[in-house]
Amino acid sequence: MRAARARLAAAGVPSPAVDADLLAAGVLGLGLGELRAAALRGTALTAGQAGRLAALVARREAREPLQHLLGTAPFRGLELLVGPGVFVPRPETETTAGLAVEAAAQVARSGRRPLVVDLCTGSGAVALAVASEVPSAVVVAVELDPGAHAWARRNVDAHRSAERVRLVLGDATSAEVLPELDGTVDVVASNPPYVPPGAVPREPEVRDHDPALALWGGGEDGLLVPRGVVARAAALLAPGGFVVVEHAEVQGESLRGLLAPPAWEGATTHDDAGGRPRATSARLARPAGTCAPPGSAPSQ
Repeated sequence: MRAARARLAAAGVPSPAVDADLLAAGVLGLGLGELRAAALRGTALTAGQAGRLAALVARREAREPLQHLLGTAPFRGLELLVGPGVFVPRPETETTAGLAVEAAAQVARSGRRPLVVDLCTGSGAVALAVASEVPSAVVVAVELDPGAHAWARRNVDAHRSAERVRLVLGDATSAEVLPELDGTVDVVASNPPYVPPGAVPREPEVRDHDPALALWGGGEDGLLVPRGVVARAAALLAPGGFVVVEHAEVQGESLRGLLAPPAWEGATTHDDAGGRPRATSARLARPAGTCAPPGSAPSQ
């Protein structure tokens, strides 16, 4: 274990001790607490276990994502299946999911079943978080990339709320996707690609392993896809419906501009757990003279 930690530290892995422990726990089929107890007892690895651990440490040294090596990624209490071909869900996206969960929960508290659409679902993280945390919610998740869609399919099929999650292969920005839902949706959430063309991600795990389709947002500012998502949300949402879109730290002002009056109300940028501006929300404006429906949540 000391050798594994030292190798990962020398390779510049951000959390070498945790990563080494998780890899060893995976090889041994133990939880972290059990692993540490075994280490304190001086438990030896078999030759086969030592070989498998060494191979995994070598792959992590080469900055292959830890989640790919483990086969799962944690997200708001869920364990999502991930691997090559799908964007690994990040802690900052838990902020986006939490805003969608709260908006859906407020609709549920009014006595209605919330209808939620997750655009650019990737692994299905946001969609499954909403379905898990708001038991009455009906969720539709849209993904363009067939590879990512296959991972989302695995996660939806493995989830206990699978019957309430509908997965669609298609372009989240196209009016031809979900036209039957236009004007009826309570919440739209999205973690779209938003990286500008000149901003190469620093982390090798992202730059070399996340699908390009999940990273590059298009256009000179990286906001071509987010603009399409906002336009699609405007069509999908019922008046007063809630939208939340994840973005880069420097894009909050631009997103608030996209979610401005008269079409939108209450655009607000929210910090993630690390204090970085990471998601912007708003509500679709209601026609003049109409009142908010019962249970409608205020702007976040």
